[in-house]
Amino acid sequence: MGRPQRSRPDQPTLPDQRRIPGQRALPDVRGIPDQRSRSGQRSRSGQRSRSGQRSRPDQPGVREPVRHRRPVRTFRAIGVFVLVVGAISGVYLGLNRTDGAPRLLDASGAPPASAATDSAQEKAVALAQAKAAAAAVEAAAQAKKANEVAERDAAASRSQPRTSYPVPTSCKEYTGNRALGCALLLSAGFGLEEMPCLEKLWTKESGWNHRSENKSSGAYGIPQALPGSKMGAYGADWETNPVPQIKWGLNYIENRYKTPCGAWAFFQTHNWY
Repeated sequence: MGRPQRSRPDQPTLPDQRRIPGQRALPDVRGIPDQRSRSGQRSRSGQRSRSGQRSRPDQPGVREPVRHRRPVRTFRAIGVFVLVVGAISGVYLGLNRTDGAPRLLDASGAPPASAATDSAQEKAVALAQAKAAAAAVEAAAQAKKANEVAERDAAASRSQPRTSYPVPTSCKEYTGNRALGCALLLSAGFGLEEMPCLEKLWTKESGWNHRSENKSSGAYGIPQALPGSKMGAYGADWETNPVPQIKWGLNYIENRYKTPCGAWAFFQTHNWY
């Protein structure tokens, strides 16, 4: 027996269609979902479908299959990643930029030899400049100190009177304690031209008497030390020996007035030294 054939229901003729003799009737396509239209082509309904979306069916009774969309968070995450990568790249280029030009790195991550050489040269130049500046400051300080010393010496020289005392040819021109004083003057490092000033100074003080004593003040000896016991540093017999007295007197003059002529100039103004 043959398989029974199913009878197809007669399809109604559309109201707006007319039968033409000798022509087959078109099937009713209503209720059949429209196929996906290609991008940029018009669907059967006459409307241009959007790219990647199905066109709506003609009949409202048929539901269009739902197509899932990608979450927007994915695109946001990609945007944030791109921004972070851009920021890191900008910081890297800023740190590796020298004089407005990017620094190149070799395969090992170290700067090339030319960049290292430039950096070493810059450090050497900076060090040389710092040393030069320090040397200039030190030279200026030394020059200032030398000028101060020269001005002080010039002022002291101007304060000393220009005497016209005749300079002795030797210490043999003096006798007694004066001859002893002249010899000790030369031993202390003074010149023979200082002897006339020393002779006048101690003549005013004690007359070169090694036993001279000021009853009112207690000053004693040729230089009139006050008190006289100071001269004991140069000899225990300072009261009777003129040598300790003259040595102490020359040391006192050198420390306070530098020279016997300086002490004599001060004495002439103040009547003491």
